[in-house]
Amino acid sequence: MVSLEKAVIARLRKAGETFEVLVDPYLARDLKEGKDVDFEQLLAVEEVFKDARKGDRASKEELQKVFGTTDIQKIVRTIIEEGEVQITAEQRREMLEQKRRQIIEFIRRNAVDPRTGAPHPPARIERALEEAKVHIDIFKSVEAQIKDIVKALKPILPLRFEEIEIAIKIPPEYTGKAISALYSFGNITKEEWQRDGSWICVMRIPAGMHGDLMDLLGKITKGEALTKILRRIQL
Repeated sequence: MVSLEKAVIARLRKAGETFEVLVDPYLARDLKEGKDVDFEQLLAVEEVFKDARKGDRASKEELQKVFGTTDIQKIVRTIIEEGEVQITAEQRREMLEQKRRQIIEFIRRNAVDPRTGAPHPPARIERALEEAKVHIDIFKSVEAQIKDIVKALKPILPLRFEEIEIAIKIPPEYTGKAISALYSFGNITKEEWQRDGSWICVMRIPAGMHGDLMDLLGKITKGEALTKILRRIQL
């Protein structure tokens, strides 16, 4: 349970009434993004208020009339998803920086420069975000706003979203470590053991992660893995 000192007010005006709950600002943001959260950690007090600062609680009759339920979790979810969360300026700056980093990493991993087929470096993506004066919504998931962000970036930063299908052959002495690492890394669509004990697989990954995959294989197999890009799939 978040402490009262760290909690902020989430407020919803509905049916001519105001309803407030005291919540953890970061978990409230996660809930707005559609993520699952622990309501015990989300709430400072399991109460719905008309005015949280005055301690004026909403009655069960009011809650039933407006929300159609007295279930605290359902009501809190509605207040947060449909209302506004009163975060501080410092919290907003921190959340905005976190979201910016998530967007940069998403673009780096999933998009390439169509002129070269290589991913853009994070610093270049960050400069383009600043130059395009892209609006970032801290309460929306990256996936929910990436389409508009990419549209704003394209006049400045050429982008093509694509995946690659890549074949990988692992020598026998490295299969133990390599198989578990590759299954954790991406989507393996085919695999096959060879008579000599080597292991072959086909993976489908975001194009921007190709360099990360090569680094991983280099560390695990000491550069002895063989790879071949089979095709590129434009998204």
